Amino acid sequence: MTTHPALPLAFTMGDAAGIGPEIIVKLFDGQLNYPAVVYGDPGTLERTIFQLGLQASLQVWPTKKPLASPQAGLIPVISRTPPLPLLPLGKAHPDAGRAAYEYLCHAIDDAQAGQLRAIVTAPLNKHAMQLAGIDAPGHTEILAERTGTEHYAMMLVNRDLRVILVTIHEALAKVPSLITTEKELHIIQLAYTACRQAGIANPRIAVAGLNPHAGEGGKFGAEDELIILPAIQEAHRQGMQVSGPWPGDTIFMRARQGEFDIVVAQYHDQGLIPIKYLGLDEGVNVTVGLPFVRTSVDHGTAFDIAGQGIADPASLLSAAQLALEMSVSNKV
Repeated sequence: MTTHPALPLAFTMGDAAGIGPEIIVKLFDGQLNYPAVVYGDPGTLERTIFQLGLQASLQVWPTKKPLASPQAGLIPVISRTPPLPLLPLGKAHPDAGRAAYEYLCHAIDDAQAGQLRAIVTAPLNKHAMQLAGIDAPGHTEILAERTGTEHYAMMLVNRDLRVILVTIHEALAKVPSLITTEKELHIIQLAYTACRQAGIANPRIAVAGLNPHAGEGGKFGAEDELIILPAIQEAHRQGMQVSGPWPGDTIFMRARQGEFDIVVAQYHDQGLIPIKYLGLDEGVNVTVGLPFVRTSVDHGTAFDIAGQGIADPASLLSAAQLALEMSVSNKV
């Protein structure tokens, strides 16, 4: 899929009781120089503008279609749901959970219809969605289900590392049974695709082992040798520059030092701890495999600081910049 640069970049507001509205408003206050639109609640964003004292420079512009602002200082906001009531900040609420889900679904549908350049998501709250009767582990699974995407993955990016996950939101006890040679190969292929979208002509892909010391020849588990290694060998046959399985305790350091372009991690914490240890300010979450580009902040709703005016929009800005880069051609 190729997207047109003139199409607006879409931001989803996320949970209204969290910091999503604040970081979006801060981003629109002079940090955007490309067409953009917000899927969210106009009233919530208006209140946020006043709370931040930005009413002299920013104004909400409600619209039903994904159109860019006709002038500077306007935040185009698409809302196809009933207005949200005034909600207590920093607390999970079913109305906020339902609305966050709807904003995302509407943005997905418009992106599918070719009306958006890419989607950048502010954080939603899983508990708030559960209170609204929506049983979804997170953004990634909702995006995959609504687009009918079978093979997808979560990738985390910062200035030092790219990490893609084989399994995402799963209990650790279930992880070994969920890793198959076929799934491993699909993730390696998605890692290759993501790096190509990022402009890397011949990506160097490292695969982390599941077990300590990557199993050490079967001493600490057979999965690395019997399941993961065959996928790496098949990826080789397909022309990809991939190696491993490497011990998980050293491969991220090697990638950070420039030896590899991306690391395939086997489970959530194996991949996310190295990324988040380096800091959340510029971390970006990317869903790879969708028919459009989607990026997100690498942090949650931060209920503990919601409404205090101190939320940092740096991760959202990084997510927007990466979405723009990946959506220039969005091809492999």
